[in-house]
Amino acid sequence: MSAAYDVAIVGLGPAGATVARLLDQKFKVIAIDKKRGDDSVGFRKPCGGLLAPDAQKILSKFNLTLPKEVLVDPQIFAVKTMDTKQNLKRHYQRFYMNLDRHKFDMWLMKLIPDNVEIADNAVCADIKKTDDGYLITYTQGTIKRTITAKYVIGADGSNSVVRKMLFPSRKIPQYVSIQQWFAHSVQKPIYSCVFDKDITDSYCWSISKDGYFILGGAFPQASLHQCRVKVSANNPPRGTKGCTSPKQRLNLLKERMQTQGVTLGEPIKTEACLVSMPRGVRDFCVGRDNAFLIGEAAGLISPSSLEGISYALNSGYALAQILNSGCNNPVWKFRVKSIPIRLRLLLKYLKSPFMYNPFLRKIVMKSGIKSIKFIGE
Repeated sequence: MSAAYDVAIVGLGPAGATVARLLDQKFKVIAIDKKRGDDSVGFRKPCGGLLAPDAQKILSKFNLTLPKEVLVDPQIFAVKTMDTKQNLKRHYQRFYMNLDRHKFDMWLMKLIPDNVEIADNAVCADIKKTDDGYLITYTQGTIKRTITAKYVIGADGSNSVVRKMLFPSRKIPQYVSIQQWFAHSVQKPIYSCVFDKDITDSYCWSISKDGYFILGGAFPQASLHQCRVKVSANNPPRGTKGCTSPKQRLNLLKERMQTQGVTLGEPIKTEACLVSMPRGVRDFCVGRDNAFLIGEAAGLISPSSLEGISYALNSGYALAQILNSGCNNPVWKFRVKSIPIRLRLLLKYLKSPFMYNPFLRKIVMKSGIKSIKFIGE
């Protein structure tokens, strides 16, 4: 027989862990997550690991303080913005916190109260709507288990199983995020944001982290036709519509960074995942029929910076408040309560052309608006 729950949460990143932590103990809750609870080898979210000011703000409202084990060296207060195609460079002050993303996620999981049942090292395999709620099947190692729940919450990121199964028509544009770790070889710690239209119409990044140098980017997905065309020195990629795969784009990025004086050896490890790239209101999907989406699964991620932790924390908090209130129509209430979050993201969308349009970006960088100049340079 299937075990019955009030709430089933799929995914325990910042969004899922927040709603799991804040739900009233009157609910019988299960959380299904890929990570291993013993923090051993298992799923780890590929991420640059920077905590934005908006995320810091909501953590402060929760009265939470980060343990030092979550933070990494160095803490960098300026981003070096480079347009390698137009040979432009500027420095801008930023107030991100440099952290270990996996340890951050595990810390949030440890804050979840004991009344929440956690199925770790588990993958959601199937979700079906029933008269009373949802029938959910997940695998945990070699064990397959089926449960029922009145509410289901998709907090499982860009490649959300919940969104695919329950909202198949609400597809969202996705990019492939790839990053590689190298032994640190640059003279000074660096945090950079790289634009190059030959590599991607999004952006790339690099950051120093605990003796390593991370280089990565968000790249358009190549079609099968594009993958059949060989890219070589005699046939270089030309723009985002060129015949090049995400891996080939990463290789081109490494070549461009070496022309900027960054020496790279063999990568120690490579990480990859899908990342959502919302283009407008249509890409936001927060739920229906007692099924909810929060965080990146709902499309709540900045289209300009790809920052998603703050929206994950805020959407998880908003949903927990609504479910705890016991209102008759929680989906409608969540749609209303999440309007400010979606409006902030639409403002980010309006900002995007000034970052991603080469002509507008050139005007902004040439103007020097809000840039800083290092003393002695």
